Amino acid sequence: MGTAENGAAAWKSDLVLALLAALLALAADAWTGFGQLTDAGGDNDNLLRLVEVRDLLAGQGWFDLHQYRMGLEGGFVMHWSRLVDAPIAAIVLAASALTGSRPLAEDVAQVLWPALLFWSTLFFTARAARSFGGAGAALPAILVGGAGYYFLGIYDPGALDHHNVQLMLTMASLALLLEAPAWRWAALLSGLSAALTLAVGMETVPYVATIGVCVSLLFVADPSGERTIARDFGLGFAGVGALVFVATIPPSAWGVAECDAFSVAQFVVAAIAGVGLAAIALVEPAAGSRQRGLALLAALGVVLGAVVAALFPQCLSAPYANLDPRLKELWLDHIDEAQSLFTQLVHDPARVAARYATPLVAIILMALRFRRGGWRRQDSLVAALLAVSFVVGAWQLRGTTFSIAFAVIPLSAWIAKWRSRAEAGSSPGVALRLAAVWLVSINPVWTGVAAAASVAFEKRTGCRRPRRDGQGLPEEGHLRAAWRHDRHDRACDLQSRRADPRL
Repeated sequence: MGTAENGAAAWKSDLVLALLAALLALAADAWTGFGQLTDAGGDNDNLLRLVEVRDLLAGQGWFDLHQYRMGLEGGFVMHWSRLVDAPIAAIVLAASALTGSRPLAEDVAQVLWPALLFWSTLFFTARAARSFGGAGAALPAILVGGAGYYFLGIYDPGALDHHNVQLMLTMASLALLLEAPAWRWAALLSGLSAALTLAVGMETVPYVATIGVCVSLLFVADPSGERTIARDFGLGFAGVGALVFVATIPPSAWGVAECDAFSVAQFVVAAIAGVGLAAIALVEPAAGSRQRGLALLAALGVVLGAVVAALFPQCLSAPYANLDPRLKELWLDHIDEAQSLFTQLVHDPARVAARYATPLVAIILMALRFRRGGWRRQDSLVAALLAVSFVVGAWQLRGTTFSIAFAVIPLSAWIAKWRSRAEAGSSPGVALRLAAVWLVSINPVWTGVAAAASVAFEKRTGCRRPRRDGQGLPEEGHLRAAWRHDRHDRACDLQSRRADPRL
């Protein structure tokens, strides 16, 4: 079989394996009766996205992102993107035409949309793992990634928020960039995916920036081999950024800069960065000398910094710099996904094991690979994204979603290596090591062990902490209730210390 036929067969295999895993997850949700559709678990973002889609289908303008019925009189403008509303609305329209029932069509959309994203994310994860660790890493990536994504909950039925879209697009950008040396259009599509994930939400800025920096530095390290990749990535990133700007921003707002949504600020940065990178890659002197290429890229970075500082200085401040201290105390400090690693270690160590264990194992694997030598471009891309996502996750819990996903790639390669050893010469020792590698790599195993340890500890101390919903607020849904729960938590901590002098 030729190289092209081998590549096509691998794509089909990964698509089918990802589809089977997605169908299995869908069957598990169906077995439980799609309970997430009637109990959102406190995730108001999913519910509000459905409201936004309903308003769009009811005739609210494409460029009008007001939620008129929420908050004070007159409502407020949402910072979300129509790029997510549109496909969900299309599914609702198609299902309505087939069933004749709008409520049923909405249920279909709430089940089908996350399932499609789950499938596509698994597919790109398998592609990335295959490029990183060989053909043997694809199946472990499906199994490890499928288990991790399923228990993260961002692909549950009813998960209409944009985090699953962003993870899928970011993983697509990475997978395509890993395949770029072997496939002509991969770099262009990688730039497209990076621009789209940025347009959907600003949470992925660290990962998009990391991908862009990696593409630039790989070009400096290997000008001849990475020249076309850098050019195509830059053109795809800038071109799609321009299309998104025109398609989602009304002409009346083209001069208005928003820091938490795609606007002229992000468009200008994307245009300068993308076109600048492509232009540098096309310049013969830059492609022939590492020093000249690095100098030109440094100049591009200076230009970007000067433009942002001069035109959009408000976007250089910390995300919560202007937040009222009272609002931070009453609201932000009680949102689970905004908690830091240090806070989790103090108040919820079980969650630390569930969210940080597999990324940390993957980082150790990458460090060992670097120490042994033989570093490759694939290693640079995966290691950079894994390290950045771990740092973001240490700052805020929400970042662990991406670090868990990126960790699947080196973990799958690790499993593939031990599988090949077991196939080459089976022995009880190798079999036990392979089993241990599988268990250590599967994130829900850490989640289960941590949960069991937490329950045992609570039983021993006789103190049980109140359950909080997906947004971190207690079930009472009132801000003052957070104070009561905090007092309860401190009482639990004190009681735990009395029960165990080592604490």
